[in-house]
Amino acid sequence: MKKWITFDLDGTLMQNPFGKWVFPDLDAFFTEQLQEDRGVSRLLYAEHEKRMQENQTVAAYDWDDMVQCQLRELGIAGTVDVEELVRKHCVSPKIFLLEEAVLPVLRRLREQGYSLATVTNGFFKYQSPVMEALGLYDCFEEIVTPERAGCGKPDEAILDGLRQSGEIVAHVGDRLDHDVGLANRAGVPAVFIHRSLPDDVLALAPAERPRDPRFLALCEAKLKAECPPLAASPLPAAYVPAYAIGSLTELPGCL
Repeated sequence: MKKWITFDLDGTLMQNPFGKWVFPDLDAFFTEQLQEDRGVSRLLYAEHEKRMQENQTVAAYDWDDMVQCQLRELGIAGTVDVEELVRKHCVSPKIFLLEEAVLPVLRRLREQGYSLATVTNGFFKYQSPVMEALGLYDCFEEIVTPERAGCGKPDEAILDGLRQSGEIVAHVGDRLDHDVGLANRAGVPAVFIHRSLPDDVLALAPAERPRDPRFLALCEAKLKAECPPLAASPLPAAYVPAYAIGSLTELPGCL
């Protein structure tokens, strides 16, 4: 049986081109077609949020579909391919690894016998070009995405395929709602990565940080920003990780 370590991608290992490049291109396309700025990227994000609230965790990340819906609603005959926009912007410095240690740590974990998988809410067609350009693609045995798994995070069923071939010994991610909550519900040790932890929190061991009041206060604010309806004080146990790390270099010591 395999020992899986699963990783979120965006905000955990890499920066994708959506926010600073793809969405501005979409805004420019719609503005040119309509001869006015309708703030289409905001409309797309609102539709994403609506689909998530309706538990449409696959459709919520189908950006091509959401763009096509906007084209129809606004009466635009033209078309735009989000996947092609992603590929267009898969160049440095538009995309990058979030720290130099990413590839060395992943290689070290594989050498230690772990099987690595990504569990991401980005569709394969959007994530794979970025992963290939950054050298991440070949680091993983499995790339789990919503349209392949039939659901997206935070639905723990997204992990079912991996569990059929082994045990998930850790899930690493930067979001409390989608990553820590997912892992806790699935009974998997959650490793929360936050690269801006205060020095006094970093002075503690990764297993001690989640019990520290300063860390918990930081997480309360982060959960409120991620998903306001989940916000509470004290931080709900469902969103408290087993470990908190400030760099991927700390991950091997958590296993």
